[in-house]
Amino acid sequence: MRRIYEDAAYRTPGACWWRESAAPAALPRVSGDRRTEVAIIGGGFTGLNAALVLANAGIDATVIDTEQPGWGASGRNGGFCCLGGSKASGKTIGQMFGTDQRVQWHKAERAAVDHVAALLSDHGIDAETHSDGETVLAHSPKAMLGVRQAAQEAEQTYGVAAEVFDRAELRQRGLNGDFHGGMTLPIGFALNPGKYHAGLLRAVQDANSQVFGQTPAIAINRDGEAWRVDTPSGSVRAQKVILATNGYSSEDVPDWLRGRYLPVQSTIIVTRPITAEEQVAQGWTSLQMCYDSRILLHYFRLMPDGRFLFGMRGGLRATPTAEAQLARKIRADFARLFPAWRDVDINHEWSGLLCLTRRLTPFAGPVPDMPGVFAAFGYHGNGVAMGSYAGARLADLVMGRAPTGPFPDFLSLPPRRFPLGSKRRVLPAPAYAVAALFDR
Repeated sequence: MRRIYEDAAYRTPGACWWRESAAPAALPRVSGDRRTEVAIIGGGFTGLNAALVLANAGIDATVIDTEQPGWGASGRNGGFCCLGGSKASGKTIGQMFGTDQRVQWHKAERAAVDHVAALLSDHGIDAETHSDGETVLAHSPKAMLGVRQAAQEAEQTYGVAAEVFDRAELRQRGLNGDFHGGMTLPIGFALNPGKYHAGLLRAVQDANSQVFGQTPAIAINRDGEAWRVDTPSGSVRAQKVILATNGYSSEDVPDWLRGRYLPVQSTIIVTRPITAEEQVAQGWTSLQMCYDSRILLHYFRLMPDGRFLFGMRGGLRATPTAEAQLARKIRADFARLFPAWRDVDINHEWSGLLCLTRRLTPFAGPVPDMPGVFAAFGYHGNGVAMGSYAGARLADLVMGRAPTGPFPDFLSLPPRRFPLGSKRRVLPAPAYAVAALFDR
């Protein structure tokens, strides 16, 4: 396997709250040679959703994961089940692909949120859901003008009315911090991604699909009319293969992936439970999931047990020095935005890799020149909903049927390669530097 980050980026996170609140699976590795109809590489939200759809259609699917299912981004994210999945705006999507494709994309965003909600309900998964939609908080007066403009467009785009509020209302809404107002869009909810993943894994196993851990795919080769996925402890022979490794992909499994995905880091801290008195002192008592309007945004929420989750974008290295710098910065940002909590203990901290594509839109479709091989990746930091939905719709394509929900054609356009090859992770650095200036 060839990956583009330092080894530390791929280690199991040692202080991740989700791993404590929902014990990760301990599944056996593949042993010997196995046969299946569809081999799925990657046991996160995308891979398991694909497996569940296939199993419910009576198709034998086998899932393998490099570590244990949920070890990658599905077990490290902030738990925001919300609109998104593309870094390109709706306007840009319309310019690139046409108005109809933009409309279909916005329908797919909503369908992705509804898809996860239905999974939780249908399979009785208690994922500690909370938050009535998602709130964006303006970090400057100028940003507040943009928030108001976005609110005016929300009804036409998503068919819902956004609620706008100014700085004077923050405390009464239980959202007090260093912000200038905000907007709530009533679509989406927060959850514990560890518990969502654990419930999804149970559903896949209950549907009689096989799931294996500690089984990295080290090669994919043609084997007669089928494909053979080689692992250190055996192989999986299948008629079709799904690649669902997102930002944790390898440059050479298969070679087609090389340069087509760009992992970037996101870092999260979680505090000890904050008491009711401490919440009142800061003026933050809401369970609403929020993010701010910065380019290098922060995302945060008070969880039902009183812990506060705070995350940020911006890391491009996984060296000890870089990680120490990120740890200092995230604590400084947290203290600046929520000064009453600057001395609250932070008990958990971890990082994960989200995934960009060069077009800044997700990909979910067939891999060119590899008949029977499919892939889905590139959710741009919003993979809880879109990663789940993409996996389910990719399963439709694998079965040769039309997607059973909104699915714009451009999602199946193969992404172009980034320049600089294995050094491409330096590409966002200039943009990050400029963004830091605008975000002040």
